[in-house]
Amino acid sequence: MMVRKANNYYLELKNHWLDLPYYHEKRRVRVLLPKDYHKETWATYPVLYLHDGQNVFYSREAFAGYSWKLIPTIKQNIDLPKMIIVGIDNHGEKRLDEYGPWQSDLPTEGQAGGDGMAYADWVVNTVKPFIDYKYRTKPERQSTLLAGSSMGGLITAYMGAAYPEVFGTLGVFSLCSWFSQRDFLRFIASHPLNKQTRLYIQTGTKEGDEADAAFISDMNQAYIDCALNYYQRTLEAGLPLTQIWLRILANETHSEYYWAKHFKEFLSFAFADQKFWQ
Repeated sequence: MMVRKANNYYLELKNHWLDLPYYHEKRRVRVLLPKDYHKETWATYPVLYLHDGQNVFYSREAFAGYSWKLIPTIKQNIDLPKMIIVGIDNHGEKRLDEYGPWQSDLPTEGQAGGDGMAYADWVVNTVKPFIDYKYRTKPERQSTLLAGSSMGGLITAYMGAAYPEVFGTLGVFSLCSWFSQRDFLRFIASHPLNKQTRLYIQTGTKEGDEADAAFISDMNQAYIDCALNYYQRTLEAGLPLTQIWLRILANETHSEYYWAKHFKEFLSFAFADQKFWQ
């Protein structure tokens, strides 16, 4: 008779609903606690904040039916430091507005965008203080990570530049700064990152699809250009080359499958100096 081993790697997921003043609603914020959080009462933890919270933990509720696989990634990579992971749900219908700091340059996008600055302020001045109060965090900049993809990558890059004293590591996946390229590049050039910031930039060479053709004729190249332009601007603004990992990955598409596939690599890059995180 085969005896199945018990899975003792328990991760608790907590739900909170926080007031969101600019849309006059409550927004779900989920918190994944590290293994033995309630036993190791002396321990404090770095915090990773992620946009598009519906896509982070469970494929059954992810927009495209495939999640970022954060729970199995944490369970299968016990070499990573323990951390608290915060998934902030997107609005849904107003996602482009909320993750766009500026209105789009593209006439096909109409009046989309423009609420991203309010969202960023809410994350920094409401969500983060709540998490730091409610849980045993390491609240300092160097222990605070932020990541997102596509429009989530755009708002991540913006927030890193707007609040360099808050975020110490940025994960910018499939950056779609083409949404408001002129304003984005001007902002990045004039708002340098802290020179200790770790910046991970990832895009594929086949990010575009048929739906994107309505916006830009060669969307595959547009995503590559977004990554390269962002990389160049951050270097020109003073971030050392040693603090950046730029990855342009052959034949990878615009999907959670590839963002999940490489997320462990992002975390390893973020926590490369193991002594620092102990």
